[in-house]
Amino acid sequence: MKKEKRYLTIYEQVKDDIIEGRFTKGSKLPSKRVMAENHGVSVITVEHAYELLTEEGYIMPQEKSGYFVTFDDKDIYVGASSGSGRSFFPQNIPPVSSTEDNPLSFSYSIYAKTVRRVLSEYGPYIMEKSPKTGLPQLRTAIADYLERSRRVEVSPDQIIIGAGAEYLYSLIVQTFGRDIVYGVESPSYQKIAKVYTAGGANIRMLKLGSDGIESDELWSGDMKILHITPYRSFPSGVTASASKKREYLKWSKKCDGTIIEDDFESEFTPSRKPEETIFSLDENGRVIYINTFTRTIGSYIRCAYMVLPQKLLSLFGERTGFYECPVPTLEQLAIANLLDSGDFERHINKVRRQNRKNRAD
Repeated sequence: MKKEKRYLTIYEQVKDDIIEGRFTKGSKLPSKRVMAENHGVSVITVEHAYELLTEEGYIMPQEKSGYFVTFDDKDIYVGASSGSGRSFFPQNIPPVSSTEDNPLSFSYSIYAKTVRRVLSEYGPYIMEKSPKTGLPQLRTAIADYLERSRRVEVSPDQIIIGAGAEYLYSLIVQTFGRDIVYGVESPSYQKIAKVYTAGGANIRMLKLGSDGIESDELWSGDMKILHITPYRSFPSGVTASASKKREYLKWSKKCDGTIIEDDFESEFTPSRKPEETIFSLDENGRVIYINTFTRTIGSYIRCAYMVLPQKLLSLFGERTGFYECPVPTLEQLAIANLLDSGDFERHINKVRRQNRKNRAD
């Protein structure tokens, strides 16, 4: 077994032990040396696993003392705020850059070659109108990509293609209506609140703490839709901890709400593994996943996608099924080709390696 697989195996095992309560909050994990001996691996392998658990908020190292569990999965909310009563934003996290400032641009030559290949292979088909939810080639390519890279298993039928995330936000308002309250992080990317408001939605701004929306803000509101950017909220840089992600899911179940998981930029994490999505943790069909190629490929790509839980497919079809897909067939086929060929993931891995190097420096 490769070293990479070994540390991921240890990561998954310890994470499961923490979630299922075998390691409780505040308890100390076995030392790296003891864990390495138990699993027959090197100390460095265990160190990589513990680094991942630290990055995602399951554990915290204490100098000269070891690693301690910080994950808290209380079944009942007792009114404690997730912060100290004020918003706190880590000072050592660099601000999220704009979509016009890609850290490592996608190769023009690869993109141009891909477009030429699509033109050659598909010919006049590129002039055909796309199906309303997007081309089956692109929806299938996205489903395959999510399964192999994000551990998200969905069918192509659950995926809707749109011209940017803002377009998909508007479909959400069309689907759920204007008579409910939409919760949005405060502060957040300004266009999120503007699109919801422009669609006639009633929004409530929810104050962010150090690891996500403050618990008292979350549980005291009357929202039915919760729009969050758990990887790194813009402009604060706040990342939702493992405990906070599960608190969001508990909120959705107890309050009969729906979560919009806006996963912008998470592919560029410097972590050694992809970020854990709330969609992948959801067991009740209450999370809608949104991502965009504007950041990962370039601002010239006006294409995003939304993954719906199965139980919402008929509602979305009924309320928004008359909308035409606004993304040109040529662009959809080019993105599908980049996903299927591996060029997209090679670019992502290149950026992630650079981000790890920058963090080490």
